[in-house]
Amino acid sequence: MPGRQIYDPNGFRNVEKDGKTAGFAFKFKLQYYRGITLSIIRDIKVKIDGEDIPRENIRITVNNETFTLEETRTVVSSLYRWEFGENAEITVLKEGGLTAGSHHLSVLQHIAPSYMPFPIQSMCETDFKIA
Repeated sequence: MPGRQIYDPNGFRNVEKDGKTAGFAFKFKLQYYRGITLSIIRDIKVKIDGEDIPRENIRITVNNETFTLEETRTVVSSLYRWEFGENAEITVLKEGGLTAGSHHLSVLQHIAPSYMPFPIQSMCETDFKIA
């Protein structure tokens, strides 16, 4: 799918913690026809400029609350739903973040709704710039 429909073009940024660049973040939409509880997320695989990011370095923020991918498996509260059409923020822990300039991002969303006989995967790619 075209990145402009999935990714917030203003949502790409480096993330600072304790005065150091600790990673980068982006905002994107769920590729499913309805909102979901975070517990049905099985994986979010991130590849930046050809580099696979380890699962343990990925965080998802929904309704101002941040979770590791492992933690999402237990989040069933309706307070932390990823609603259709809303952006979640994905933070990637990567020392030094991203250099200024152009980058290529690929994200695989993998969800498993209980009423579906199979999991659903959606690959989303885009090019963006970091100032």
